[in-house]
Amino acid sequence: MTYYMTGTGGKLWKSKDLRYWDGPYTVAETDPASWMGPEPMIWAAELHPYKGKYYYFATFTNPDVKIGSFRGNEIERRACHVLVSDKAEGPYRPMEDKTYLPAEKPTLDGTLWVDTDGKPYMVYCYEWLQTWDGTIEKIELKPDLSGSMGEGQLLFRASDSPWSREVIDGDTVASKVTDGPYLFRTQTGRLGMIWTSWIYDVYTQGVAYSESGTLDGPWVQEEQPITPPNFGHGMLFRTFDGQLLMSVHSHKDINSHFHRVPHLFKVDDSGDKIVVEEEYR
Repeated sequence: MTYYMTGTGGKLWKSKDLRYWDGPYTVAETDPASWMGPEPMIWAAELHPYKGKYYYFATFTNPDVKIGSFRGNEIERRACHVLVSDKAEGPYRPMEDKTYLPAEKPTLDGTLWVDTDGKPYMVYCYEWLQTWDGTIEKIELKPDLSGSMGEGQLLFRASDSPWSREVIDGDTVASKVTDGPYLFRTQTGRLGMIWTSWIYDVYTQGVAYSESGTLDGPWVQEEQPITPPNFGHGMLFRTFDGQLLMSVHSHKDINSHFHRVPHLFKVDDSGDKIVVEEEYR
């Protein structure tokens, strides 16, 4: 009967009522001899229960290792990785595989999904820094999530979005950013994915639905965003009394640092599409 909320830097908070939170606790333990180095940046952690254990899907960055450059941007070693614990509150520790995704690709915001074939997958973003058109991809995981199998497969690109946009060289185009995928099924069984990008300088979340009902899609993007402006990187969960909520964060730039604030919205998933309602207070 406890809610858990993750934060940047391997932190975790606990609550009994979603209003008052205890923390932060440091729950992510990494191997200083690994590619992450002794003090990796840790972003966007998700906690997933799976077959009796708890798994910590997060983005790890080693700023001391560079994997190349593109259009004048030096690219740091960044990748999705998974830690494991016997308890939801951690501590979370590394497993078998040293890497889940190719070292030469900057990836982020991994999430867990078990598809209709019964196999677990990581769905993640291949960051736009290398291609100027970010993607959302999937890769099969080992049965105990201790590593990945095979290669990543494309689900869709940032440029497929009808609602995100930015200005490049004077032209208004689709934003190149893919961020924060999270999978769900409506009560009618329809498979959807919330994911986040930008409308000019405003962080914004949209939604896509799979026509096949599987990760393979094809994925059809909704025309309009799913949340109000400046809310994104969502997950869905049910309260102990059965209310479906979406957790998101807003943020603002304070002296060149992103200040993130968590928010909860009520969600109706009774139809073929989710509907985001008023903020939960």
